[in-house]
This record gives sequence, C-alpha cells and structure tokens, in this order.
Amino acid sequence: MSTLRNNRLFATLGTIADVFGSAAAAASAVEAGRQPKARALRTLGIDADAFRSIGKL
Repeated sequence: MSTLRNNRLFATLGTIADVFGSAAAAASAVEAGRQPKARALRTLGIDADAFRSIGKL
C-alpha cells in the first residue's frame, strides 16, 4: 500500500470510530436520562439545540 492510501484508510477508520463512539455515548446518556454532550451530537450531525427541544411542548 502506498503511504497516501494508508493515510486515507486510517483517516476513514478514525472517522468510523468517532461516529460509533459518539453514537454509543449519546445512547448511553439518553438511557441514563441525561443530555448527550454537544460534541457527540455534532459528530452525529444532530443539532444540540434541536435535540434539547425534543419532548418539550
């Protein structure tokens, strides 16, 4: 493998790990009745302010 291809592979794997980690952190927080951290929501493409308003009337 070339160095560039190797770097791209590791970057992709890092991104996948970030997404799964953020999903796990957000799910864990919701199950515990807490607000997930804004960084985890941002990684998942969820607006933190919109998430806070879920369930409020």
